[in-house]
Amino acid sequence: MSSVKFSPIAHLDTFPPSALYYHPACFLIAFIWSQIIMRNLALLCLVLFVAAACSCNKIGTPSLSSDKNPAPKKVLIVTGQDHPGHKWPLTAPALAETLALDPRLQVTVLDNPAILAYPALFNYDVVVLHFMDWEQPDPGPQARANLQKCVADGKGLVLVHFACGAFQDWPEFVNLAGRVWDPDLRPHDPYGKFTVNITDTSHPITQQMHDFETVDELYTCLTGDPPIHILATARSKVDHKDYPMAFVLDYGRGRVFHTVLGHDVQAITNPPVSELLQRGCAWTVFLDPVVNKAK
Repeated sequence: MSSVKFSPIAHLDTFPPSALYYHPACFLIAFIWSQIIMRNLALLCLVLFVAAACSCNKIGTPSLSSDKNPAPKKVLIVTGQDHPGHKWPLTAPALAETLALDPRLQVTVLDNPAILAYPALFNYDVVVLHFMDWEQPDPGPQARANLQKCVADGKGLVLVHFACGAFQDWPEFVNLAGRVWDPDLRPHDPYGKFTVNITDTSHPITQQMHDFETVDELYTCLTGDPPIHILATARSKVDHKDYPMAFVLDYGRGRVFHTVLGHDVQAITNPPVSELLQRGCAWTVFLDPVVNKAK
């Protein structure tokens, strides 16, 4: 059963650069060394024998996984800053719990975008951007390079709501995100109810999904030229134009799912939106987007 781990980073200099800090081998080495000091060679041989018979996986995860029970995909939700109107301390847990409804996903939440600059980022299978650098710098050059490399090398990327504005001063971001926030455009319709139209029912993410109503912000502020595959749109009640609500693209060997839905807890937990988020996240890590699909 999947779990959600909330890990606020108060002091990033103490954040482990890799899973090695939690590796059983570290404890094994310390134990062996203590036995050498005590000259207990018999016990040392026993420890070495046991170590050779055991796998060296991270604590809390099974030593072996089969095709029937594969190890869960590791999802990292990056949050911690946003527009004042976006209450990330409420929406981030809601998003995490939504994604964790898929038992194949193991979700971690970190509330400091600076994590993107650390090597630990590469321990995850998919990165979910749930932040926007409102009136403050983005996480910086190393964070940009790490994120770009992660996705280009085959990791998944998910962007939710105002994450379209997460890296305003990074030209490459539009190629990663497909579409980005343009502050010169009208931001969105007034918060309220509208219909999301599924435009491609054959795509693995949206297969057998139907048009649905939601209460959210209908974003009208996206810009960009990279080729994207639109999965869902909504018609503005202000200018009567259709705008993309969810779309996908490839970046290198990686997959990207981007939705501008998810203004608040109500919007994220709306069942069709929740399903869309789960499916989109699973798709980015090359899983069947439909959980427990009938065979």
